[in-house]
Amino acid sequence: MELQQLTVLLVEDSPMFRVMLRDMLQEMGVKNVVEKPNGKSAMEYLQGEEKPDLVCLDLTLPDVSGYDVCEHIRRTPAIAHVPVLMVSARNLPEDKAYAEEAGANGYLGKPFTPEELEKRVRQVLKAAVPRSSIS
Repeated sequence: MELQQLTVLLVEDSPMFRVMLRDMLQEMGVKNVVEKPNGKSAMEYLQGEEKPDLVCLDLTLPDVSGYDVCEHIRRTPAIAHVPVLMVSARNLPEDKAYAEEAGANGYLGKPFTPEELEKRVRQVLKAAVPRSSIS
């Protein structure tokens, strides 16, 4: 899957970090980045017609936790297949375990380099490709 054809939903409450992540995604070639500052607005967006190809989700949000947003995605049939990359400053093994339990496809601890982000995005997308589309 070519990155420039992707729509990435970026859920991050820190405006500075949201801009930095958006810029990194765009430098990777992602043309369409939809930014949301909290879990509630992300879940509202996900109920709409346009569905993202990937969700980059902060763990600690001001209203609904990243775990809860991820569980919402997994429980909603129309979007249950969408890969989720958790991005968090919390790097304890239990944080990663909870993210996996909530249904996250990958976990990236802050701080990270643009190269680490791109590597993780590609891993998550590759692992999430439906089996029928792999020839």
